[in-house]
Amino acid sequence: MDEETKKLAEEVGTAINESVQQSASVAAAIERLREAGFEMELTLKLEIGLRPHKDESGSDGDGSLELTEEDLKILRSMKIKIDPEE
Repeated sequence: MDEETKKLAEEVGTAINESVQQSASVAAAIERLREAGFEMELTLKLEIGLRPHKDESGSDGDGSLELTEEDLKILRSMKIKIDPEE
C-alpha cells in the first residue's frame, strides 16, 4: 500500500473514531451501564480492506473462469452441468 493510500485509510479510521466518541447514542448507552453499576472499557478493532474499483460493466476481470478436473468432478457430483463452449 502506498503512502497516499495509507493516509486515506488512516483518515477513515480517525473519522470512525471521532463519530463513535461524539455519538449521543453511544454516550447514553455508556451512561446506562454506569447507572447499572458498571464501568466500561471499550476497544474497537478496525480493519480496512482495500480492493480496486470494478470497471463500468460491474466486472473486475474478463469474466472467464478456469476450472480444474477436480472442480468439474465436484460440480458434476452436485448435478451441475458446465458447458465448456461458453
